[in-house]
Amino acid sequence: METELKFEICSGSFQSALNAQEAGAHRVELCSALSLGGLTPSYGTIEMARKMVDIDINVLIRPRQGDFLYDSDEVAVMIRDIRTCASLGVQGVVIGALDPLGNIDMDCCRALVATARNYGLSVTFHRAIDRAYDIFTALDDAIALGVDRILTSGGKPTAHEGMEIIAQMNRMSAGRTIIMPGAGINAGNIKDIITTTGVSEVHFSGSVTYDSPMLYRGGVPEEYTRTESSVNKIRETIRAAAEQLGG
Repeated sequence: METELKFEICSGSFQSALNAQEAGAHRVELCSALSLGGLTPSYGTIEMARKMVDIDINVLIRPRQGDFLYDSDEVAVMIRDIRTCASLGVQGVVIGALDPLGNIDMDCCRALVATARNYGLSVTFHRAIDRAYDIFTALDDAIALGVDRILTSGGKPTAHEGMEIIAQMNRMSAGRTIIMPGAGINAGNIKDIITTTGVSEVHFSGSVTYDSPMLYRGGVPEEYTRTESSVNKIRETIRAAAEQLGG
């Protein structure tokens, strides 16, 4: 591989972002509510992360759970969130939108990309591309938008399942944008994924679920677990990739 492999950690909290940095990641995708597929984190979370985390921070811009079809008010919210991210000094944003037929919503995405570029932010197109009617047409459209990278599992539930498609996307992109596999990447499969796809960046969470320190427990049991990116799991995955690359 001609370039150093870069590791982006999907961080669903301020603490996960700190753990990603400690483990040796190059960048975090900062978000919230990972159980809902990821949403835009709070102002306070972004501000704290920017103050305490020295590696690059890209912030997920997604105003709600569910599909990626947004109305004009939701687009306005996302534009304001991008402006907020810029004011807090992050490096980039992660965006994506589809139209009712499953194509990339070019009007919406152009507005989001233009706002990000106006503030000097990098742009990643997120896994909305995996919900597109035709992932290869969507790839061409995302490239036409001028995004810096595309996060994808190849239209499959995990990047390992979709790695042949990701490899094809990487060939089709021909250096016009970075194809970054994500979803279900771990120490056990990262070697296969990077060998098959030939990518230069990977995205994973390295997360663990642990028991809450709460002693009194009312409500439902699911409220008493927490999930964070693990320093050890991130390091294990990075180490496995380094072994594959001969590092």
